[in-house]
Amino acid sequence: MIRVLVADDHPIVRAGIVGLLADADDIDVVGEAADGAEAVAQARLLRPDVVVVDLRMPVMDGVAATAEIVAGGLGRVLVLTTYESDEQILGAIGAGAAGYLLKASPQSEILAGVRAVAEGESALSPTVAARLVRHVQTGPVEPVTPPDLLSPRELEVLGLVATGRTNAEIGRELYIGEATVKSHLLRVFAKLEVSDRTRAVMRGIELGLIEAPRS
Repeated sequence: MIRVLVADDHPIVRAGIVGLLADADDIDVVGEAADGAEAVAQARLLRPDVVVVDLRMPVMDGVAATAEIVAGGLGRVLVLTTYESDEQILGAIGAGAAGYLLKASPQSEILAGVRAVAEGESALSPTVAARLVRHVQTGPVEPVTPPDLLSPRELEVLGLVATGRTNAEIGRELYIGEATVKSHLLRVFAKLEVSDRTRAVMRGIELGLIEAPRS
């Protein structure tokens, strides 16, 4: 049986996805989550084979949740969403998602996607695959200008990372929890398409998002 966790903030939509998957003889829906942070917590507890996540969720979005689930080895991620912009696709794939399907996809395609991801393969909707091919052939399409790439809070966090502060120190300075700092950083990593703090700072400087730290 393929053990699946479903994360979507819309109860009716989530129930529909759960119902579709539960009807399959080889799929067992072991849990549900209403936001990205809950998805990470449930994945850590349940250790599913596949985590099906939406992109736009409260508390922690799907890209940040994907990055944390993949980094922690908590399961393979299949994004199931209505959004298909270059920025969203590249952000999710860059965060480690093994698949990216649209909610408008045929039910058979969604089921096949779950099975493929569980087997260690990738699963992409045709329109998503076409966008990725175009990205490889022509280079990334800038959907937003660099100054708008990160939110004001993400820019604050990245700027403090550049000064050498730890997550705990950043949290104290911004009056937020250390877990929240980590969530902001995961979103920064996904948006800048990097995997660690050093590369995030370097990329931020290259894009003019933050200033180089003074020695």
